[in-house]
Amino acid sequence: MRNNQLKFILGLLLSLLITIDALAQSVPLSIDEAIALFYQRNLDLIAAQYNIDQAKADEIVAAAIPNPTFGVQLTELAKNPNMGASPAGCNHNENVSCGIGQNYSFSQLIETAGKRGLRIESSGFATQAAESDFKDAIRIFSSMVRDAYFGLLQTQKNRWLAQEIVTHYDDVLKANQLRLKGGDISESDFLRVKMEAMHAQSDLDNAQMAVEQAQANLAVLLGWMDKSLQFEAKDEWAVIKDIGQNLSVQTLINNALQQRPDLEADKLRIEQTNKELELARRLKYPDVTVNAGYARDPSNNNLNSGFVGLSVPMPLFYQYQGEEDKAFVNVNKNKLAVEQTENAIRNDVVTALAAWNSADKIVKRFNDSLLKDALTVRNSSELAYSKGATSVLDFIEAQRNYKNVMRDYHAAMIERVNAYHNLVKALGVELNTFDNRSKK
Repeated sequence: MRNNQLKFILGLLLSLLITIDALAQSVPLSIDEAIALFYQRNLDLIAAQYNIDQAKADEIVAAAIPNPTFGVQLTELAKNPNMGASPAGCNHNENVSCGIGQNYSFSQLIETAGKRGLRIESSGFATQAAESDFKDAIRIFSSMVRDAYFGLLQTQKNRWLAQEIVTHYDDVLKANQLRLKGGDISESDFLRVKMEAMHAQSDLDNAQMAVEQAQANLAVLLGWMDKSLQFEAKDEWAVIKDIGQNLSVQTLINNALQQRPDLEADKLRIEQTNKELELARRLKYPDVTVNAGYARDPSNNNLNSGFVGLSVPMPLFYQYQGEEDKAFVNVNKNKLAVEQTENAIRNDVVTALAAWNSADKIVKRFNDSLLKDALTVRNSSELAYSKGATSVLDFIEAQRNYKNVMRDYHAAMIERVNAYHNLVKALGVELNTFDNRSKK
């Protein structure tokens, strides 16, 4: 991921952050707001960002030119031995030069064979790989938040359904109490309806418990347990966009192989280790140290002198074969990682596409006829029972069928949403803008 893409994603997440004060009371969250809260508080993602910073710091280190070395040396008080042994000569003979000797030296290491350039290229690939890792973290973490969020939405849907059925049975019981007084139904039929109303209330209690558990699961993921009971998913489904669902499996696999950030990171690390391998091979070419200096020696006939020289290590006994072998092993390890990631991507796409096709067909069947039929049967059975044209058992069975169909429908809708986002994750599709939402 390039820097502008990284900045875009970070800017998008930052723009969607909501404040803590907004959660002072139970406020419905959209999936966008849930994801924004997650990125605001998630430590693992912050650590991924630190990896990028470290990689950029390594780039600076790799590009650094070795600093020169400057040295100063002072020698003891001496006299010119050619001017006699008497120390008095230093005080009285103007030809005698005595005092402190001074040596100034300067050395600079010069790297050869393009080693510095290889280090720069290697660290550049490492930074790009870290950015791809960050992009992959967004892909994985976003999927985790979506799973928990839509799990909460499913439990809320079931709770709303349970509440609807409880309310409906309350109305039915009131009507049947009047019918019981009028002798239109038997007491046993009335008690059966009453028992079903009690089962409906139990279902509502269980649904509420499931909602609280789903709230806790989402809160754990967001790292905000003290706000768990205040999290509520908005009553809306994700709009399903065209991401290539109708393309062939092989086409989608090819697209995923081009788009997945984890594979991109593995390939960049191959480039990085290739540069490191070439750098290891060039270590056998010795670097050169240039030396220069100035000396002032009062005890010498030549008071001032200078020198220039070169020093070169001789790779006679050790030619860095160990470094080359280690670098070669790293290249092979990264090539193996690429092959493993490619195989995993193929499996991800095949599995996700199959799950999407199945979930989409199930939802279409519900929308085409099942929902309408279940509601029609329930209403017809209730009308017939109120007129004494059907038994209480048929009435109860119709109510149960309606409840089961609606619960299955909610589960199918959640499964379809999850299958869509799993396919998005498998393909590595970048959602540059968050999906719009539609109510059902």
